[in-house]
Amino acid sequence: MAATVTGSSGNMAEATAPPLIAHVVHRFDIGGLENGVVNLINRLGSEYRHAVICLTDYNPQFCRRIHHPAVSYHALHKRPGQDWAMLWQLGRLLRQLRPAVLHTRNLATLEAQAIGWLARVPARLHGEHGWDMADLHGKNRRYRMLRRLFVPLIDRYIALSVEGERYLHDEIGVAAGKIERIINGVDAEQFQPLPRRRDTLLPAGFVPEQGVVIGSVGRLAEVKNHVALAHAFGQLLQQRPELRQRARLVIVGAGPQREAVQAILQKSGHAHALYLAGAQQNIAEWMQSFDLFVLPSLAEGISNTILEAMACGLPVVATAVGGNRELVEPGVTGQLVPLDEPESMVQAVLDYVEDAPLRARHGAAGRARIERELSLARMVERYRGLYRQLAFTDSTAAGLHARTDSTD
Repeated sequence: MAATVTGSSGNMAEATAPPLIAHVVHRFDIGGLENGVVNLINRLGSEYRHAVICLTDYNPQFCRRIHHPAVSYHALHKRPGQDWAMLWQLGRLLRQLRPAVLHTRNLATLEAQAIGWLARVPARLHGEHGWDMADLHGKNRRYRMLRRLFVPLIDRYIALSVEGERYLHDEIGVAAGKIERIINGVDAEQFQPLPRRRDTLLPAGFVPEQGVVIGSVGRLAEVKNHVALAHAFGQLLQQRPELRQRARLVIVGAGPQREAVQAILQKSGHAHALYLAGAQQNIAEWMQSFDLFVLPSLAEGISNTILEAMACGLPVVATAVGGNRELVEPGVTGQLVPLDEPESMVQAVLDYVEDAPLRARHGAAGRARIERELSLARMVERYRGLYRQLAFTDSTAAGLHARTDSTD
């Protein structure tokens, strides 16, 4: 990593430079949390400068999604386990950058708050976005103790969901006045209902003329549970053989569960009806190629992919976990299915496959809710207000100086 810091606190131009927000992530690459950082930076305008600090590394191609001119990227190349050298490097970087606000996200970056405190970053903000396989329900005793340990060092918390807000208050002991609940928003112009766009995305002949595409987007990781979706799809085609020539399953995303998903449908004799698209950049176009969206996750915060599907006018079938219960209105915009009842997922998907008017009604209701409550503009304004509170107080004046032009 290399960072170049220009100017000094005595320079008038620097003194009037916009405040710097330091966003700390584990890795900056394709993912829901990371897409949220992209959307936020792109839409905050010239009021702030930004540094994206990656504990491990970043994907240069993914970084191109950010169009803001005042953004620097920093890779610390963290080694597995406790990497003290990386923490020293982080402290040095923060002292060079002198951000007004340090914004960490999820447990993986929480230790950066201690470094930020030592580096005298004036305002420190932490967001809890959801769970992973190591702690699906936030019950891991060690992780809870770590979170409690850092509470005195953090000025404000962001919870994306009601569940997350309750967890921070009831389990971690964060004062209610320190928690802001800011639900994710979606770009309703980029993601909108359009005529199905399949010819340029899917193999020729994969979807028959009267075919129905069941779609899912997400990392093929254990927590996203695409294996359960593959099982449900296979059961659907076994129970309703006439759908073998109509129903198709498309999963957009890459990850270690890819081979397991393929094996399930090969074993059931339905590999012809599956298309694994891998990681893609043009998610809106893929959403617009679906008739129905399914998210079978074991745990979720506020799912960006559910929001994107709703914005594209798709009905949603999702497991009744985490923030999914706040986004999907059963019988209105989609269906929620119990995590431990695979037959419920089969039935919910079947209901939509067989009923085009139902798909249209629930999809339209989802789109209407996005426009009414869950727009990206609404989310950005909430963050803008919080950053202003933190960055423009007397206590954060020291963070307004450093001008950074950095490369890694």
